[in-house]
Amino acid sequence: MYKDLEKKTAVVTGSGKRTGIGYAIAEKLASCGANVVIADLGKGSSDGMVRTGTWEEMKGIADDLAGRFGVKTLAVDVDVTDNESIDRMVNTIAERFDSVDILCNNAGASFGVPSAAHTYDEDAWMKTIDVNLHGTFRVSRAIIPLMTGGGNIINTASRAGKKAPLFNGAYAVAKAGVIMLTRVMATELAGAGIRVNAICPGQIMTDLEQWRFGLEAEVYGTSVEEREQVMCETIPLGRIGTPREVSNLVAWLASVESSYITGQAINVTGGQLMEL
Repeated sequence: MYKDLEKKTAVVTGSGKRTGIGYAIAEKLASCGANVVIADLGKGSSDGMVRTGTWEEMKGIADDLAGRFGVKTLAVDVDVTDNESIDRMVNTIAERFDSVDILCNNAGASFGVPSAAHTYDEDAWMKTIDVNLHGTFRVSRAIIPLMTGGGNIINTASRAGKKAPLFNGAYAVAKAGVIMLTRVMATELAGAGIRVNAICPGQIMTDLEQWRFGLEAEVYGTSVEEREQVMCETIPLGRIGTPREVSNLVAWLASVESSYITGQAINVTGGQLMEL
């Protein structure tokens, strides 16, 4: 519990379904007393690796968090690849809240996988980078004017942004870009009292991770459980992480407890990745 987050306003993109990291972040911030904007595509789309939240799910999450934690919440549709959609989101937020204190750029997706870089479908490559990297840029650019009293931006990057994965190159390139964008923004926004950091999750038990194990099981002709065990053998802590463990880091980064930290990309990998 971080008392300094009480009455702050947080925007969390990609938070519209309960199985993802975004929801865990929104729940954690709300438990600390922060008002939360649940922002997602709102269509239940599944043209990437996993589906996004539906409007009914988003509204249910917002109502649930408000009821459990006594905070103000708002559910807003947003397509991070569409500036008009982002502008509508910002206008809706500005009508409800005086300012924004925390922005969690968590929306992400991967298209066209598995594929090697030299055979990758160009449209899928561009769309993956547009959602993950350009979406982070667009939403940040739109929200920063609402951060009138300073604040914190926490971008969801990935272990893949530091260590190249097989057959998921567009996602890896995009997340590497998010890490550098984080450093650029941290340098440029420090004078405005805005800290910017990134988190780099590794294997976290979400529907995305479950999709991955299912795909690997098909490719290797084995079971999902066996693929999970193989992965756990590469992790010093010997297990897959949880969304809550990621959200704990986000809340700390948003709080005054991390007040001298900016421009960092922090691993949440159970020791699977120890490089900076």
